[in-house]
Amino acid sequence: MEEFARDYFDLLNGEYGGINLTRITDWDEFWKKQILDSIEPLNQSEVFRDSLVRAGLHIDVGFGGGFPLLPLAYLLPDVVFIGIEARAKKAKVVNEMANKLGLLNVHCTHARLENLVIDKPCTVSFKAVGKVNDFLSKIITQQKIQAFFYKGPNFYNIESNQIEQTKRSWNITEEIEIHIQDTQNRYIIGFENIHVPHGTPPKNNIMKLSQIINVKKKDSHG
Repeated sequence: MEEFARDYFDLLNGEYGGINLTRITDWDEFWKKQILDSIEPLNQSEVFRDSLVRAGLHIDVGFGGGFPLLPLAYLLPDVVFIGIEARAKKAKVVNEMANKLGLLNVHCTHARLENLVIDKPCTVSFKAVGKVNDFLSKIITQQKIQAFFYKGPNFYNIESNQIEQTKRSWNITEEIEIHIQDTQNRYIIGFENIHVPHGTPPKNNIMKLSQIINVKKKDSHG
């Protein structure tokens, strides 16, 4: 893992340093706040790990510089990882980095969650994004899915009321505090939708998850 992380660090602060994918330029800080922060949920939450492995297909929404998308994909090579990013340039660059890091199980695309129809069973992760209820309400699917949020130490102080609201449509499958040395602890909060279908597809700019996967397959064989 450390060799992969150092190659990743060098790309972010070298070849792609001018794109501002991360503000962290110190290796020890990068290791703890980006790499361990991305992968420790796999080590500390059996629910999180088992859900990803069982589904075999994972969507990471708003991955920015590739976290937790690329570190998770490195540790779970048999799982297909799809990155959804609203900023086209970041989607393109992180896709390039994934290829350079040898992550053949990753495909990043420029899309917005509210325009994506999730037509395959999968898991979904959200890190450093807005409030839980706001994003769960944007999910459009007719499948049973698991959604996991990486949240900071003040999560329950800020969103406790919203969590109660989600219980009408989502079961909570995981609530665990993740401990990482010398950093603020965070929470992993997992949800499974109770009712399907969920969400209303917009009329324009529709993209299906199955279409993204087909593009990845063509690229892999191209």
